[in-house]
Amino acid sequence: MDRGTDGAEQGTATEPAEPGRVPLAVVVVDRDGLVSHWSRGARRLFGTPKEEAIGRTALDLLPVSGALPEEQDTPYAACDGLGPDLESSLVGGLSYPAAGRARLTAPGDGRVDVLWWAYPLVGPGPERLLVLAADADGLRSGDGAFERIAPGFALHTDFPGSEDLARRLPEILPSMSVGESAQIVGQILELGYPILEFSQNDRVPVTPDWGVARRAERKARRERAARALAGGEPVPEELRDEGEDLEYAAVRERLEFLNEVSGRIGTSLDLSRTIIEVSRAVVPRFTDVAGTYLREQVVAGEEFADGVPDTTTMWHRVAVEHTDEPGRWDDVVPVGEAMPFPAHTPFFQCMTSGEPVLVPRISEEMGHAIAAQFDKRDIRPLITGRSMLVVPLKARNVVLGFMILLRHPERPVFNDMDRVTGAELAARAGLVLDNARMYTFQENVAETLQDSMLPHIPPRMAGCDIATRYLPGTLLGRVGGDWFDAVKLHGGRTAFVVGDVMGHGLNSAAMMGQLRTAVQTMAGLDLPPAQLLRNLDDLAQRLGDTYLATCLYAVYDPIASELHLANAGHIPPVLVRAADGRSELLDLPTGAPVGVGGVPFEAVRVRVEPGDRLVMCTDGLVEVRGEDIGVGLATLCESAAHPAASMDDACDTIIRALNTRGGRKDDVALLMARLGGIEPDDVAEWRLALDPAEVSRARAAVREQLHAWGLPKLVAPAELMVGELVTNAVRHSHARPVELRLVRGDTLLCEVDDDDHELPTLLNAGPLDEAGRGLRVVSTLSREWGTSRTRTGKTVWFELTLPRR
Repeated sequence: MDRGTDGAEQGTATEPAEPGRVPLAVVVVDRDGLVSHWSRGARRLFGTPKEEAIGRTALDLLPVSGALPEEQDTPYAACDGLGPDLESSLVGGLSYPAAGRARLTAPGDGRVDVLWWAYPLVGPGPERLLVLAADADGLRSGDGAFERIAPGFALHTDFPGSEDLARRLPEILPSMSVGESAQIVGQILELGYPILEFSQNDRVPVTPDWGVARRAERKARRERAARALAGGEPVPEELRDEGEDLEYAAVRERLEFLNEVSGRIGTSLDLSRTIIEVSRAVVPRFTDVAGTYLREQVVAGEEFADGVPDTTTMWHRVAVEHTDEPGRWDDVVPVGEAMPFPAHTPFFQCMTSGEPVLVPRISEEMGHAIAAQFDKRDIRPLITGRSMLVVPLKARNVVLGFMILLRHPERPVFNDMDRVTGAELAARAGLVLDNARMYTFQENVAETLQDSMLPHIPPRMAGCDIATRYLPGTLLGRVGGDWFDAVKLHGGRTAFVVGDVMGHGLNSAAMMGQLRTAVQTMAGLDLPPAQLLRNLDDLAQRLGDTYLATCLYAVYDPIASELHLANAGHIPPVLVRAADGRSELLDLPTGAPVGVGGVPFEAVRVRVEPGDRLVMCTDGLVEVRGEDIGVGLATLCESAAHPAASMDDACDTIIRALNTRGGRKDDVALLMARLGGIEPDDVAEWRLALDPAEVSRARAAVREQLHAWGLPKLVAPAELMVGELVTNAVRHSHARPVELRLVRGDTLLCEVDDDDHELPTLLNAGPLDEAGRGLRVVSTLSREWGTSRTRTGKTVWFELTLPRR
């Protein structure tokens, strides 16, 4: 069977075929019954030029005058009795391949006897049927070299043209390259010569049907040939045809096995399940023991460097399937073990060459050498005397792993045909494993990206407890545009944010990351909620016309017991009152999504009490296709008011109530905050005149208050830092008195306000400098410190960790 051909015209219909080649007529019929492809072979066989054939009705060009007479014995056994006749195939279409013999009326000679094959074409293109035909007289006059050749095409192959068919063939046959397939497609379509085997593993036919003669008078001769082959005797010359029949039958059996294996593996993109499928597909039909090893990075779903593996490459044993008694292999070669392989082993030879390694029998010496790799375990009884085949698991010319196949001593040893079969099997398994590996890798990338974009909010912030949930919209896309955040502000306040970028996938996630970062930055500048959304809207417009997002921004002041909220097209939050357990949707000015531009935003203030709960979420939680969003909002209010033992339990209650409804496709972000507040007794405030003498008064007041709160260990550092900040405030203030405030919460917070708008900066003060040491002292002694502008000036603050009680 020939793999190549020249590009020249191959003569006329009467010219004999070159040795080793079968000239074919190739005709493609569209859904209207018109010829859309007419090869050179069709012109030679039927005498009609391509220019006259294209666009004509197929039946006009292939007029059937009758079936080929049965008494004309052709040595070609062409799928006898398979499918309808040629005329019916051309008119009615096919849902499965068909073949037969027919006599056609042709110009000039008057008739031509042909063997034909018809293949249905399924795909987006207009083509419906692929018809191949060969001159039956030419085959009868030959030397019989083509007796059992049957062209093979995939049943469901898109056929918009040779370029697309070349692209599809490597998917049908994993071991074929795109270059090989392009050559094959070009040869079949234009020159009419079939490629009946194309595999990197040599001599593996890929055609689905090899016609085996079924004549009853030859049955006895085949049996005699089989007995001769089984006994190792030379087959008599008169029986050699029958011996070849048996060889072809064996080939067909191998192909059926490979097709069966291909159907059993790759049912899932889960790497672990795929590994088990690959191992179980070969035991016990092909081998008695199958051990699968994969690169460490493949198991972890990570990328790895290009190049050939070496003796430092770690290989994980991911599966061992066998027919031995249960547990025999478990202790000696446990699944999950990782190990390298030395250069002198057949395993190393397989992984570096990318070719199968066949060991007909493992000798005592080789068994000892292999067992030396297993520290303190004697593997020799399990492998010595067995036949071994090591096949590489490759994809895109990269070795992902290998399989060690072993047969019991009483079973026939692996031979060259087994090596070819094993290599083809491994090629298909390698492609499936690589798909699963790439899916696992992409999942890891998506999860890492999403984790990096979603904040890790502490469960406790000043005056409030927080719980969050994030649910991806689909299992295949774990990144989206929904986000939540909680930002610490000065004065013991906390900003809560929930937003939803319109759209899905990486683009939405990227925009979400930009907007979230912008919100964090602007919140740190203590911008009022309405002004923050105004600035966010301007940013979204600068980023692009398609940047649209909804956003709900709320600032909680635990001292004033107040929420300050603004909304940009988002669904309203729910407030659950601690006094009576009643829940309500807060009535806020809705506003337009950020990115629309030119729309004003309004803010409102809402009084809250200690114990009230604020629930903010994205519309993916409450909105279901085909259902009014009001139903989801009502369910949200009802589930949010349900009593719960903890904040996490309260979040889970909401998720269960809303996420069990069918039809959810969007991401979900949920943030819940229990507003605990800060008691008035935990807040102390003083107003200080613009007099340097007030510094000592401030120190004394702080010292006295900390003793009253039972915090004597904090007196020294707090007194020192308060003195530095009040000194700076008195020096730089203009008219308004300096304000000093202490807040006892989760930490000790100290704030100093003045009417100077210039923010101080941390300097490296030299030995002779008179200024710059105050903030250095604060930075060194405090747990955290910062500065921010206010409407009337600025605030400088620091925190100290409370001692354990």
